[in-house]
This record gives sequence, structure tokens and C-alpha cells, in this order.
Amino acid sequence: MQTIHPLADMTRWSNEVIASGSTIALVPTMGYFHEGHLSLMRLAKCLADRVVVSLFVNSLQFGPSEDLSRYPRDLARDSRMAADEKVDILFVPTETEIYALDFNTRVSVCSITDTLCGKQRPGHFEGVTTVVAKLFNIVKPHIAVFGQKDFQQLSVISKMTRDLNWDIEIVGHPIVRAEDGLAMSSRNTYLSSEEREQSLCLYKSVQHAKTRFDNGFTDAELLKSEIRDIILANSGVSVDYISVVDKDNLSDKEVIDSNSVLALAVIVGQTRLIDNYFMGSDTEISK
Repeated sequence: MQTIHPLADMTRWSNEVIASGSTIALVPTMGYFHEGHLSLMRLAKCLADRVVVSLFVNSLQFGPSEDLSRYPRDLARDSRMAADEKVDILFVPTETEIYALDFNTRVSVCSITDTLCGKQRPGHFEGVTTVVAKLFNIVKPHIAVFGQKDFQQLSVISKMTRDLNWDIEIVGHPIVRAEDGLAMSSRNTYLSSEEREQSLCLYKSVQHAKTRFDNGFTDAELLKSEIRDIILANSGVSVDYISVVDKDNLSDKEVIDSNSVLALAVIVGQTRLIDNYFMGSDTEISK
């Protein structure tokens, strides 16, 4: 595995690969790898000839009171893990190269960013789409792989890619869960042992939704009420949002069907966690 820092070196490498007739898959990350990240890398290796994993903690997607300064970072650890997965390139750009002092451009996707995490975190998705657009232009991938845990992010990036006519295939990977059912996240490292136990209310909520839908239940408002009770039964946990939305346009659903997604965000102690369930699907809750 080769580690590349300068943007120009990354683009030069990509141009050479493309000229040779090979394909490139990109896995954008903010680092502090876990099994979820590694699963994305493995999928990328199955889809393209060469794999680039980018590692960049994107300041533009963090709000003023969010966890940018304490977001977990360990480049040496991440480099070992990526090398073990035999990816071709670990691309680690610097903040000053990605966002020069005179950087004044933003890429914005409207409508589907006004709900769920976008509603609770103003400016977040503009930060996401801006950095992903830059990564696409620098790396020039044929395929980009993202996790479905960040369901809204995947939807927003897919929409941006279609709207801007990028010839890039966006691929989503099902949620990867720990043995106890908690969706893998770098932020899980913030949780104390007690908070970790409390956070399992997310997995219990997903299991409850699956059982209800499998048994023919379709009332979205009642399901959300039931899930709220499951979550708030845990002291120290508060609800950010509980929503049932259309998987394509993220609009609220009153009647649950196979095109619906249960989307959840909670605060456990000081840590914000998200989860989701594609109604009628088994893969999103498998461990």
C-alpha cells in the first residue's frame, strides 16, 4: 500500500491508472477505522481494479459545538489496518490543501438535506457534499462506496452525483454491527460501559420495527410512538429524531411499506448516534 498526501500526486496516480484501462473505487472516510470501514474496503476491492481509501477529518461538516477537536484520530493504526486489507492507496490530504485560505466554494443539495440529520445539524451536508465533490475531482473514481448507516448521507451523495452528471457509480454497503447489535461507528469510542448498554435501545428499536412490519403493521405514527417508549426507557438517553421516510425522497410516510426507512438519532450521554432500518430487509439488522 502507498500513502499519498499531496493532491497533485493523488490525481497523477489516478490519471496513470485510468490511462492503463483500469478502474478505481474510492472509499471516503474520516479515519479511526473499524469493521464497518474495512467492509467498505473489501467491497470496493470486489468492484474495481484499484482501491483508494481517503482519510480526512472534514472540518466543514462539523458544527461550532460539535466534536471536531476530539474526533478520534490515529493515522498509524489506520495505516496498518488499510494495509492489511491490501488497498492500493491511502490518501491523506492536509486541511490546508483541501481548504486553501481563499477557499470560498460550497456544493449544496437542496430539499433532501432539510430533514433528519440535515434539520438537526445545519450546514452539515453542505460540508459533506463539498468535500466529497473535491475528492471525486481529485481521485477520479469510477465507483465510490459508502455505508448505509449514514443513510441520508448516501442519499444526498447519490443525488449530487446524478444532478451533476458525474460518471461515478455510488454503492451502498449494509450496516455492520457489533456482536451486541450496535451499529459500528468511530464515535462509539466515546461511550462508557454504561452508555454502551444504554445505546442498545437503537438496535432494540430496529428489531421492534422489523417484527412489527413483518407482522403486517403499517401505522408509522404508532410505530414511532412505540420506539420512543423503547428509547426513553433508558436513563441518560434523549431522542434527536424518530422518523419513517420514503427511501427515495426522504419525505415523511404515514403508511409503512417496503419503500419506507425507519431513521433514528439519539443522544447517549454526550454522544450522538444514528441507526436505520430499510423496511422488509434483513441485511440492515444482521450482525
